[in-house]
Amino acid sequence: MIPILGLLVLAAYVIWVFNRLVSARNQVHVAWSDVDVQLQRRHDLVPLLVEAVRGYMQHEAGLLERVALERSRARDAQSIADRGDRETALSTDLGRLIALAEAYPELKASANFRQLSSQLVAVEDALAHARRFYNGSVREYNTDIQRFPDLLVARATGFRDADFFAAEDDARAGVQVRLDQERPT
Repeated sequence: MIPILGLLVLAAYVIWVFNRLVSARNQVHVAWSDVDVQLQRRHDLVPLLVEAVRGYMQHEAGLLERVALERSRARDAQSIADRGDRETALSTDLGRLIALAEAYPELKASANFRQLSSQLVAVEDALAHARRFYNGSVREYNTDIQRFPDLLVARATGFRDADFFAAEDDARAGVQVRLDQERPT
């Protein structure tokens, strides 16, 4: 009787751990969906922003082309880690693009540019929040599947670590923009 009771308790524990891990994994998926929505909003703004800037900054074509290329690469990324790297590059150059507007008073005065840049700032704020939520969910999930004895259930049932969505080291520094160069006329 006692061995059967022990097996029932063990089975109940395994079921409870499994269900908790499923909930944590689903929370990671939901959090990633939030990040993905914000990334899509940013990707939708990039072409509009590039077009608004293009007429004012003809000699900054390299930066504009790089922003468009980085947007495309970020959208095509397959893994979360790869997407994080590509989104970091896009964020850096978007910051440069916005900062360069300081050197162009007529661009800065453009209502379209102001509206797009304020939308981009709002999206970046929402994206930062979504990233924090996602990374917090990943941290909790990874901790759950690595903690003993839960890791025994996790390994036996195929749970794997989730990737964090993190910025590269060089992206953590502020954007460096040189405005002391003269503009072509």
